[in-house]
Amino acid sequence: MEDSDCANPQFLAWVKEWLDVARERNSKGITAYKNAYESLKACPIPFEHPASLQQLRGFGPKLCERLEDKLKVYCQQNGLPMPRHPRVRKANDRSLNEQAGDGTESRPKKARQPKAYVPAFRSGAYALIVGLSDLPEDASSSLTKAELIETAQPHCDASFTAPSDPTKFYTAWSSMKTLMQKELVYERGRPLRRYALTDEGWAVAKRIKETSLWQEENAVNEQSEPRPRPQPSAAPAVADAVVILDEEDDAPLIINEPSFYHNVVSDGPIVLEGDDLPSFTPIRIPPGSFTVQLVLDVREVRAKTDRDYMQEELVKQGVKPIMRSLELGDVQWVAKCNDPTLLTRYGAEGDEIVLDWIVERKRLDDLIGSIKDGRFHEQKFRLNRSGVRKVIYLIEEISMDQAAYQRYEEAVQSAIASTQVVNGYFVKRTQKIDDTIKYLARLTAMLKRKYENKHLNVIPTRVITAQNYSRLLQHLREREPSVGYHVTYPAFASLASKSETMTLRDVFLKMLMTTKGLTGERALEIQRKWNTPYDFVKAFHACGTGEQGTKRKRELVASELSHLVGRRKITKQLSHKIAEVWGDA
Repeated sequence: MEDSDCANPQFLAWVKEWLDVARERNSKGITAYKNAYESLKACPIPFEHPASLQQLRGFGPKLCERLEDKLKVYCQQNGLPMPRHPRVRKANDRSLNEQAGDGTESRPKKARQPKAYVPAFRSGAYALIVGLSDLPEDASSSLTKAELIETAQPHCDASFTAPSDPTKFYTAWSSMKTLMQKELVYERGRPLRRYALTDEGWAVAKRIKETSLWQEENAVNEQSEPRPRPQPSAAPAVADAVVILDEEDDAPLIINEPSFYHNVVSDGPIVLEGDDLPSFTPIRIPPGSFTVQLVLDVREVRAKTDRDYMQEELVKQGVKPIMRSLELGDVQWVAKCNDPTLLTRYGAEGDEIVLDWIVERKRLDDLIGSIKDGRFHEQKFRLNRSGVRKVIYLIEEISMDQAAYQRYEEAVQSAIASTQVVNGYFVKRTQKIDDTIKYLARLTAMLKRKYENKHLNVIPTRVITAQNYSRLLQHLREREPSVGYHVTYPAFASLASKSETMTLRDVFLKMLMTTKGLTGERALEIQRKWNTPYDFVKAFHACGTGEQGTKRKRELVASELSHLVGRRKITKQLSHKIAEVWGDA
């Protein structure tokens, strides 16, 4: 059927116009406009006013209002009367019936006041608002996704990291989209997004705290130990870890300790040459003085109703995990000293030594989510910077909605290939969480055989800085490739902490990677050529001004890095994009 044969050709033409614009911009509105267009085209009923279109599939109040505005302009330009709104026409008809004396008196309906929004008790939206309301009510306060999840989870019955149904895609975090659509929460920052309440969001938070359910729960919480308020900006001081051992021999070992070790490793000058690296005598830990143990992130759950499933199943496999909030990855292995004071006697801290193995576990739906919101690249960036040699990317290929998966299948395959080829990580695929648990148990047994019968060389923390660590490890591995060097767990956690190790080089790389098409490999090549943002900007200024200067700026990166090949190659088109950002070209 042609568009001109439609019963509402003018309305259809406007919807088609908006659909074409959405396609050109590749916007999220394509599906909505397409549904509205097809529904209207197939409808045989003519409509006078756009408000009447709400009875058709794909037409909501906003789209009808937009059509109404378009119709008003059209009528004014063509000297036509504006059709009456259906509500006005119904009111007039009702008035005429009353004047005709039909013997009935209709009581005017009282306008219904819209109900103030309050999310359901202990829902995802409820928990997110309550979590954000713990911040000071000022414009400078905000939380990252990880910080907000940690703060909000105690207020929610569903998990923010694992769907309540393992076959589904959505978690409690999906409520964030609703809150942003209602303009109760706003987002800022790239690539690390931060969240805060809007003025309307603060009003909803106050309404929540006026409800009897919140007050009842809060009264119970006040009788117990108070929950600390989140501190997203300040670095908490390091306190002594409190070890809580369960009396049962087969229970998981749970360590309740601070999440961050900001003060363990200090900052230091940028190290560019090997001569600037410190010399030291390693701390030698003899075999038999430690045991290899698996450390599992406390946020690793199967579903909201099975939060302890992984720990309990690992115990059945003969592995007692240490549970804690990890700074990096989801599973690590440490050599735990039998004598808690052993490292302290040598001037180190804690009683654990980090081994060269780490696992980043991703359910298939979480992998897709991390690709969409940028966490995937950020996590790989931090894993690469950690200095751990054996990184395992474990992907659980759970059942999920086929249509949802097919939309991102190509992106998933590309991400896996990049992880293997570019990053050099080992990718392990499992079908379900039980397979993952068995794999971790086998890996733990292998690492116990590998490490427990040999000496461990520990780098004294006093010689490590956030700036020299990576180059120091590289130097040691090149000098003695067959010898392993390790650090204490507190030192590793301090180095892995995002806020502690954000060097100028890291900031520069992240700034570069905000340009579309500028991958991590290409950003590293640019950073090797121009060490700092200042050097990079200065290179563009040296190109001069005028037409020739603009041309040189656009070709600067491509020409200076013309020797690169394959995935690292900088195309002329990408070089132009970079020049627009950094060189005002």
